[in-house]
Amino acid sequence: MNTFIMILSLILALMFSISVLMKFLRANSMLQHWKEYGYPLWFMDVIASLELVGVIGVISSFWIPGVLTFACILFAILMLGAIHAHLFRAKHKPVMAINAGILLICSLLLLWL
Repeated sequence: MNTFIMILSLILALMFSISVLMKFLRANSMLQHWKEYGYPLWFMDVIASLELVGVIGVISSFWIPGVLTFACILFAILMLGAIHAHLFRAKHKPVMAINAGILLICSLLLLWL
């Protein structure tokens, strides 16, 4: 595994770890967004759990490289859902989906590399 892939993997793991914590700890900003999306709160736990699976996959990929592919596919699917939630369900301005877009691009970049 080359250095760029390792750094990008660690950035993804860190960003999704923050997201997982915010969801599981019910941060006010996360609760507000979830209300705007119109999703039930239990679904936030499902998404946080899937993100946690992805984080574990990314971390384990340092020892089992093939796992990174599955983690990146999971992250890409989740980020497509996040972009949809921001732009179409909550009708946010596109700037609100930039973070999800960047994480989507990073996930796809790791898949490509």
